[in-house]
Amino acid sequence: MATLINDRIDVRISKEQKELIKYASSLKGFKSLSEFIVYCVSSEANKIIMENETILKTIEDKKIFVDAILNPPTPGEGLKKAQEAALKLKINGI
Repeated sequence: MATLINDRIDVRISKEQKELIKYASSLKGFKSLSEFIVYCVSSEANKIIMENETILKTIEDKKIFVDAILNPPTPGEGLKKAQEAALKLKINGI
C-alpha cells in the first residue's frame, strides 16, 4: 500500500551530515533517504511524546506516590468542610 504524501519539510544540512545519513539509510536498507528520515524522525517523536506523557517519571516520583497511598495525610479543614457539604447534598437528594 502506497503512502500518501501531502506535506513537505525542507531542511538544510551540511554535506557531511547528508553523507552520514545516506550511509546509515543504506545500512538499514531503506529505499530512499526521505523514507529513512521520516522513519527516524517519527520514531524519535514518538519516544519524546511517550517520555513526556509518563506521569511517574523517576523512582523518586514512584516512591512519593506509593507513600501517599500507603500513608495518606490526615484531611485538612477544607476537605472536611467539602465532605460535610457533599453529605448534606446527598441527604437532601441533590
